[in-house]
Amino acid sequence: MAFRFFIIYLFLGFGTCFSQIQDSTLSQKQQVKDSIIDGKDLTVKKIEAVKDSDSIKKLEDLEFAAKLDEKWLEELYSNNLFDTIYKSVTELTYEPVDYPELHTDTLKRRLKELDARTPFNVEYNPALESVIKSYLKRRRKHLQKLMTLSAFYFPMFEEELDKHDIPLEIKYLAIVESALKPRAKSRVGATGLWQFMFGTGKEHGLDVSSYVDERSDPIKSTKAAAEYLTRLYKIFGDWDLALAAYNSGPGNVTKAIRRSGGYQNYWNIRHNLPRETAGYLPAFLANMYIFEYAEAHGFKKLKPEFALVETDTVRVKHMITLDQVSEVTGTPIEQLQFLNPSYKLDIIPFIEKENYVLRLPRDVVGSFVNNEEKIYAFVKEEFAKREKPLPQFFNANDKIRYRVRSGDYLGKIARKYGVRVSQIKQWNGLRSNNLKIGQRLTIYPRKPYVTSSSSTKKAVETKPISGNVTTYTVKSGDSLWSISQKFPGVSVQNIKDWNDISGNKLKPGMKLKISKG
Repeated sequence: MAFRFFIIYLFLGFGTCFSQIQDSTLSQKQQVKDSIIDGKDLTVKKIEAVKDSDSIKKLEDLEFAAKLDEKWLEELYSNNLFDTIYKSVTELTYEPVDYPELHTDTLKRRLKELDARTPFNVEYNPALESVIKSYLKRRRKHLQKLMTLSAFYFPMFEEELDKHDIPLEIKYLAIVESALKPRAKSRVGATGLWQFMFGTGKEHGLDVSSYVDERSDPIKSTKAAAEYLTRLYKIFGDWDLALAAYNSGPGNVTKAIRRSGGYQNYWNIRHNLPRETAGYLPAFLANMYIFEYAEAHGFKKLKPEFALVETDTVRVKHMITLDQVSEVTGTPIEQLQFLNPSYKLDIIPFIEKENYVLRLPRDVVGSFVNNEEKIYAFVKEEFAKREKPLPQFFNANDKIRYRVRSGDYLGKIARKYGVRVSQIKQWNGLRSNNLKIGQRLTIYPRKPYVTSSSSTKKAVETKPISGNVTTYTVKSGDSLWSISQKFPGVSVQNIKDWNDISGNKLKPGMKLKISKG
């Protein structure tokens, strides 16, 4: 089991600002309750709670909130946390750190309190003090992001750990392993929140195929991790050694015990463990201490965008892509990817006797279920027409080479050029959502754009509208798909082409041109 660090939807360094915006709009959301779901349309009607003059102001507020969402999504698809934690553990030096905000006597007292309520050996030593103070001094921003994200994952972890009679503090292991990123992947191939290797994952029932990697499924991988940790504890009879074995394998721990002359305390065999594992338990204990005494150190406990209990699953009845789900529900693709991280290609397969499910926000589930027949008809039509001329046969002038910048993620790039995430992945042979700064991507844009080398605008021709043209005013809860269902023969792509729209976002009040011809 290789060590690592997942983290997020959810919602992060700018978490304080986002939380304030979320709280400020909460009362408005309460006033504008869902009143009825029309079985024929995938549209959730809202009760008008404000006057026209106030509506304009509200739209401005939503536009501002959208900018905050953009910052959050940048954090979600950034590997900075994962890379930072991995580096911090492998390069621990244990040199004294000047951090007067935490006196040594105070730390000793708190560690003693922790030791009394956990089966881990939380005893003071200068090396542990060095790690704790180093994290508090140099990693506050990262820790705040993790604390915000942990509000989504920790309840799920605690429930499963409790079922297996495992110390609840084990939840902090996922921070050290993956930075709470379900799709985190180590240099040796360990994957997911709990960083399972391929063989170990298979051994514990985690399916890995071309479409699915259940090592990235938060619920299934947590169950597997609990089972594996239970086995390790039965072998060593000590939770510190069980964690060391989880990271480097039982064999490396027993060799360290032999080389140390028979000592069985982690701190006494640490110098005989692989370097990565030597810093593993100190990092785990340091994170445990900081999370348990977060408020004392000035960290804020912020609520994530939504909790796991505010989501639900639907068993799929036909192969469907997250792009398509986003299109018919209006749910941002990034939210769907966050909630469904085990689908490697953003495709949910349908296989007899397999139970593949789509996780959605609760306020979307009802609409999806009520319109399943129409949705799957749309999906089948999409798959039926997907055989198209391949990009390599297009005119070379129709493509661009995009260089990935800091803060980029696939959804952001797709919206910029009016294409789908799945298309970018197909054009570039990508099997995951991970991008690296400087990476070059081939894009065949639908949306007009400006090249980086000049201010010359390269336009992609918008399809002209023919026949009887009408204007449709977007209502609250509308999606491109639900609007297309109102006009026979009109597809989502038609609406996009006629109105020069990229992505799937609509704003109430927006005017759309629709051809009835």
